[in-house]
Amino acid sequence: MQAGGVRLAYRVWGEEASPAVVLLHGRAGSSGTWTRIAEELAAGHRVYAPDFRGHGLSDWPGRYSFEMFRDDLHAFLEARNLAGATVVGHSMGGVAAYLVAQREPGLIGRLVIEDAPPLLPLDPPRPRSVRPEGALDFDWPVVPDIDAQLNDPDPAVRERFPEITVPTLVIGGGPTSHIDQGQLARMAGAMADAELVTIDAGHLIHTDRPREFLAAIRAFGLA
Repeated sequence: MQAGGVRLAYRVWGEEASPAVVLLHGRAGSSGTWTRIAEELAAGHRVYAPDFRGHGLSDWPGRYSFEMFRDDLHAFLEARNLAGATVVGHSMGGVAAYLVAQREPGLIGRLVIEDAPPLLPLDPPRPRSVRPEGALDFDWPVVPDIDAQLNDPDPAVRERFPEITVPTLVIGGGPTSHIDQGQLARMAGAMADAELVTIDAGHLIHTDRPREFLAAIRAFGLA
């Protein structure tokens, strides 16, 4: 599909008439990381998993920001008539999801944020990344562009967490995750209707501990 001049690829599972769930991958990932979770959820849901720009089979325009990924998600939800869907975002995808929830409160019905950075300045700052050799299945400029935002994020984003009013589940990866779990707890506490669950899996919760991840989101309301 076309979204704001960018071609976005996506995968879909389940019956069209079933309640919609949208799964959002993290940086350097793709919709394919959700296959196990999507196949489980498809028994009772229509499951969508887009590739953000610069990832997978979507366009690779060469410049990136959290706001661009937010706009990808916004355009995807509107183009597919998915207002009110449950949105599940991992890491970078979680940031895109909570930015949409801040900007368009009626567009997301329920929100799951999986170990996503709360956009507080990194201390120490993330050093300059070096591109690995060989072909990549994502566009390398995603890394330095997003690292720059992680080191010096817009303070307005964290100031607007209380404006997120949709029911929200924040899932942290515990002490082995590189995401500061205390900051994650404070982000959840700042939201109007959020709960925090910890699954001691590190950052890649839905891929490394899929059973526990599915149990958590089902307890939240994805029966």
